[in-house]
Amino acid sequence: MVRANGAVSLRELARVVQTSEVTVRRDVRALEAEGLLDRRHGGAVLPGGFTRETGFPQKSHMATAEKTAIADLAAGLVEEGEAIVVGAGTTTQELARRLARVPGLTVVTNSLLVAQALAHANRVEVVMTGGTLRGSNYALVGSGAEQSLQGLRVSRAFLSGSGLTAERGLSTSNMLSASVDRALVQAAAEVVVLADHTKLGTDTMFQTVPTDVMTRLVTDKPPPQDDRAGTELQALADQGVQITVAGMTPAGAAEAPGPVQSAGARGAGSEKGQGRREVPMPGQRRNLPPGGGGSQPPQLRSAPALPEQSPVAGRVADLAPRRR
Repeated sequence: MVRANGAVSLRELARVVQTSEVTVRRDVRALEAEGLLDRRHGGAVLPGGFTRETGFPQKSHMATAEKTAIADLAAGLVEEGEAIVVGAGTTTQELARRLARVPGLTVVTNSLLVAQALAHANRVEVVMTGGTLRGSNYALVGSGAEQSLQGLRVSRAFLSGSGLTAERGLSTSNMLSASVDRALVQAAAEVVVLADHTKLGTDTMFQTVPTDVMTRLVTDKPPPQDDRAGTELQALADQGVQITVAGMTPAGAAEAPGPVQSAGARGAGSEKGQGRREVPMPGQRRNLPPGGGGSQPPQLRSAPALPEQSPVAGRVADLAPRRR
């Protein structure tokens, strides 16, 4: 199944072989030890750095809780009356469902799923690109999509992908999708990447957003034992990417010690900001939004920190940029 689809979820494996996910997880661990596949949170993929593209049905069942938390935080970055672009993907689809509540919004997208999520939203205008429909991810691609984006300028682009590394940035496994994503990036003053921790450290064939173009990464907390994800987050922070971590912690949790700080004063304590954690970024980003000059990151709503004794809090606290 992994060879046929590029990836598979533990839930689907358990259903097909009619056994428990506990048993499947043990067997997948054994297959990984033999070099036959690589484990991911909630599933498995083909081994090697340049993985094949996962089909939409498989993607939609992987890291669902993480994608929901990421979408919640990303939606809090969008203001009333903004014009933004949203790329294709299961995480951006979750974002679109939350954007339906933002009045006066204009969303440019090449994703049928994003457009569908916003189709009945009041006071949200949806602008579709042209192009050829790519059925595997319900996205419009090709020269028609790219040409329709020429001359466009918006405040932010929200993009996802198949892999993210500090060395190459965001990447995807399909050439046509990568080309449209690059056109979306060119239209935006600020680039926000949405990627759960299972994509950190994964490198795929076609680069879409180089690290030096990324303004912000919205991600979730990697498990304490996931050294690869933690290393990539630290490297991205060292290169100046502002990192927002979906803590998914209960309200009223104690502040974590160390350099991880709650965000600034705008809308402090609001419900939308719950779970947001900020990692300070060094230096100045090239794609700051209007009025966001200087070396200081844009201010976001504050959020409860991780419990002081939490093992994850220690890992997130380590994400401060290191002095060279």
